[in-house]
Amino acid sequence: MELHERISRINSKDDLADFIAALRSDLTANPETWENPTLERFLNAMESWMRTMDMYYKNTGQSFPETPSWKIFADALYAAKIYE
Repeated sequence: MELHERISRINSKDDLADFIAALRSDLTANPETWENPTLERFLNAMESWMRTMDMYYKNTGQSFPETPSWKIFADALYAAKIYE
């Protein structure tokens, strides 16, 4: 299962922890697929995505969540992998 496909199944802190482990494994196995492979670039991308995340939800036909969830945190982590 692809990383982005796992996000829709995140409903608990343990699901999120498993997703973080999968992200770490993906970085180790496929660093060339990461736009932001260093911690500094990753955190910068996460900050940028968080500031504009309402547009991501709008552009993907999802309503912007009123309350943060484990899934939203996973969205931010995954976005930081690829956000330019």
